[in-house]
Amino acid sequence: MSRLIDKYKTEVLPALRKEFEIKNVMAVPRLEKITLNVGVGEAIQNAKLLDTAKAELSLITGQAPVVSRAKKSISAFKLRKGVAIACYVTLRGRRMYEFYDRLVNIVLPRVRDFRGVSPKAFDGRGNYTLGLRDQLVFPEIDYTKVEKPRGMNITIVTSARNDKEAFALLKGLGMPFREA
Repeated sequence: MSRLIDKYKTEVLPALRKEFEIKNVMAVPRLEKITLNVGVGEAIQNAKLLDTAKAELSLITGQAPVVSRAKKSISAFKLRKGVAIACYVTLRGRRMYEFYDRLVNIVLPRVRDFRGVSPKAFDGRGNYTLGLRDQLVFPEIDYTKVEKPRGMNITIVTSARNDKEAFALLKGLGMPFREA
């Protein structure tokens, strides 16, 4: 069992129940899934770039990524409908908690000039999205084999009803929020 799951059950869950006065244990906010998305716009000219992005994403998450295709054609970007332009992974269960643990304790402190993540990146429904500029902050990536730094979006979906509950949940699970 992951140490973050234990921390959630022993510390975070009782604290959230007390703070928000939740009677039903199942109504307490929890992590539902984490989605990592890597957009590869240059894959229009060179499809091999998408393969390297897929390989790096599978190294980071330990799960095979799904290729995402363009929904419609945009002539200004020389983009045709159906062309592969991104890849993403959805993590749930134990893998999700292990990734979140690594993200908070190893990856985010390795970001250059890191002072905490923005507390304003919630969507109003209790979900949090953060962007990373390059994949080199992950210890699984060998920087000698990376040809181009590639950013990614990480979306943390919670069962919280509002941003206040989600903030308390992520703060309890160790997310380093910047002081406003």
